[in-house]
Amino acid sequence: MADERVKAAETLTRMLCRKGYPEEFGRTVAAQLGTEKTIGRMISYLSKAGRVSAEDIVDEMLAIMSDRDSWVRKKKAEYYNSKYNELLLHGLEDDED
Repeated sequence: MADERVKAAETLTRMLCRKGYPEEFGRTVAAQLGTEKTIGRMISYLSKAGRVSAEDIVDEMLAIMSDRDSWVRKKKAEYYNSKYNELLLHGLEDDED
């Protein structure tokens, strides 16, 4: 899985270099996005967007990261809600029983 993330980061960096941005910019964007899926979303955006400014790229990166953070918060809330519902259904169990 880490290999796939590295490949996606390299693809994004090459894509940004071809669009005229420094390699360091591409590596920084990929590092900030962090996961294969979020990097893939940025690659998809860049493939469809044509010429975009560095500001637009950063705006999209922030939007992707915000979406991911929202998804993570939602999944955590669902998890803890299910644990709370289990507690309501079964109550606290004693280890001594």
